Amino acid sequence: MSKKKGVYAGKVKKATQMLFYKRHQKPGVKGWELHKALGSDYPKVLEVLDDYLKSLDLQVKTVFEEEKTPEKPTLEELDKARFFVALRGDLAPKDKMMGWRIDDLAGLAVTISFIISKKGQAARKDVEKLLSEKMPNWKVGLNIDKYIRYGYLSQDDKGQLYLDWRTRAEVDQKALIDMLLTSEAQKAEEETAEPQEEEA
Repeated sequence: MSKKKGVYAGKVKKATQMLFYKRHQKPGVKGWELHKALGSDYPKVLEVLDDYLKSLDLQVKTVFEEEKTPEKPTLEELDKARFFVALRGDLAPKDKMMGWRIDDLAGLAVTISFIISKKGQAARKDVEKLLSEKMPNWKVGLNIDKYIRYGYLSQDDKGQLYLDWRTRAEVDQKALIDMLLTSEAQKAEEETAEPQEEEA
């Protein structure tokens, strides 16, 4: 690996500068930008950089435009993807909040889960109705706008909400759904058990 690092040293430096220097509203760099600056072997360069970043508990992450991540992406598919640096390990609970209130995070989890259950898109009015059962009405619109602003959701001109790049990058959607299903199952068990306890 050290030989590979030596060969790619200059390109790794350039890739690091591109990934860490924010030039767009969204963090990171598009694959075609890396392709243009580093050449067609940029995926190998990113592998070397990712190896360097391990000691800092960071990693190079790839987010594809499509919801489904290709198993073996082609160079053309990588050119359309976005690459950025993210944490590799788990944060302590207090660090995970990143300045967010717990009810805002809960609202985001509910929103993401609802959109997943609707096969990737949902009407904003339906999401607002759902969130109004969980939080004060005045916060609902503000929270949805915040989720959009931070890149977790996107909205089209017909008022449909979709999962955006940051959800695909940061949220383990399967784990989230499994957690919610487990929580619902436990709640149902507790509700079923309550009448039996009263009879005893």
